[in-house]
Amino acid sequence: MASLLRQIVAGPRARHPQAGLDLCYVTDYIVVTSGPSGVWPKKAYRNPLDQLVAWLDRKHGQDWTIFEFRAEGTGYPDSEVYNRIHHFPWPDHHPPPFAVMPNLMAAMRNWIQRLDEEGGDVSEKKPKRVAVVHCKAGKGRSGTVACSYLISEEGWKRDDALQRFTERRMRTGFGQGVSIPSQLRYVGYVDRWTNSMGKTYVERPVEILEVHIWGLRDGVKAAIEGFVDNGKKIRQFHTFTREEKNIVEGGDVPSKKTHLSDLKKQSNVLSTPDHVTPNSSTISLNSPASNTETVILKPSKPVILPTSDVNIDFERRNKATAGFTMVTSLAHVWFNCYFEGGYEGYDSGVFAIEWEAMDGIKGSYRKGTKSLDRLKVVWRYAKRVGDDAPLERVITEPAKGEPVPEVTPPNWRGEDDTESKPSDGFDSGRPGGKAITMGAMVNSGAESLGKELGLRKSHPDSTNVSRASSMRKDHEETTAGASTDVTDAQAYDSSEEGVKTYGVQEEKEGRQDTKVGHAMETGLAKAAHIVAKMRSDGYDGNHQG
Repeated sequence: MASLLRQIVAGPRARHPQAGLDLCYVTDYIVVTSGPSGVWPKKAYRNPLDQLVAWLDRKHGQDWTIFEFRAEGTGYPDSEVYNRIHHFPWPDHHPPPFAVMPNLMAAMRNWIQRLDEEGGDVSEKKPKRVAVVHCKAGKGRSGTVACSYLISEEGWKRDDALQRFTERRMRTGFGQGVSIPSQLRYVGYVDRWTNSMGKTYVERPVEILEVHIWGLRDGVKAAIEGFVDNGKKIRQFHTFTREEKNIVEGGDVPSKKTHLSDLKKQSNVLSTPDHVTPNSSTISLNSPASNTETVILKPSKPVILPTSDVNIDFERRNKATAGFTMVTSLAHVWFNCYFEGGYEGYDSGVFAIEWEAMDGIKGSYRKGTKSLDRLKVVWRYAKRVGDDAPLERVITEPAKGEPVPEVTPPNWRGEDDTESKPSDGFDSGRPGGKAITMGAMVNSGAESLGKELGLRKSHPDSTNVSRASSMRKDHEETTAGASTDVTDAQAYDSSEEGVKTYGVQEEKEGRQDTKVGHAMETGLAKAAHIVAKMRSDGYDGNHQG
């Protein structure tokens, strides 16, 4: 560790001149790369932007452009890629707001197929141009877009597109390229949008009426989230309180979509009881786990999301001391109401899912201890005041060659870096840039840790949300294969593990089976986290013991 800290202070090691760039060809016309950077410290372990641009220029001349999806900022100004870039950003580890997909697919189609040129069609003399797509790791968001394009514009079958991306991007034994359940769900939406729905999407605001949960453990916080700012941000619209929890018994999750008028006809749907016990903490159920509840969470006031994309987020916490809470479980699930009943003509519906099928921490399968068995979300389209007609915005894919609107990108340095100075580790613009600084590494470490299991400061808004009483109960309730480890290892972000790349020496060596600089990033982030902790404990680096 001391050696690693010395490397941080001294600066990054130079990249080996034979090192391969982190990119791969999904097809001849789609290149996937991890997010490049032209500034320190990220330039040390991510694709150096100047090398990537030189490579693309040499291989494809002017026939390449970038499509990027980083709501956290690209890490470089548009001018460094000749302003040859298109922005469709959304947050990491999440599916895209579906409203952006028709424009994104059209923009890629117009570029690749040369539909923006005079004559506007592919010919033998003018082969397809190259779309370079990237997010952070070049895996989840990039894979979602690459597969969606092959399905919607090239006629590929869904499973074939997903398999191609996995084969080209992932090393053997490291699982699927697109692996996050909600991202896979949205690829399925694209398949239906293309092949069954005439490439028409209707965006409507949605009201969440109830969330029904079977096997709810104690200490679980449930929240309703949705996209805002054209999909660049996720906002928490409501956190359920104890007073909004109604305990009931019995019922099963419906097996298919339904609309609100059918709910009372189904024996497998919970009904809000006439007499409820909202403050009760436990209930005896015929359940494999003790201390579980079957509940209906019903907002005390209308909760209306501005789009049809809905996220239900869960966090399980245990009581701790000194103003801290131990987070032992994190999970969430995204769905789109238009594809879960709206397209069939219903103005309301039900979405159901099992715990095992939900999204885990940072896009992994890890969720921590089990928080619930299954859930069902009851929704309806929001109405105008005094009018039964729903608000709606019909979104169709722009015609071939038609200009496509894009989303205004966030600050390329990242929204947290709007006031960063050169001393924070960013390139000053002079040749060679600015030497890496300890402050930049601390910032990098904090950024990489993100939302995770473990100790967290208690927040004032959590006073009306219950917490589990002990860690021992969590271990007793954990099912086979579930992880209860809340050590620093839980900070590990698996989204970049296992990707394989096509190196800059491909003419001589063929496809490279290399790995992105994730190990270096993880090590530097952990070291920076340790340094920050030392500082908070009063250690200034000059203490002699």
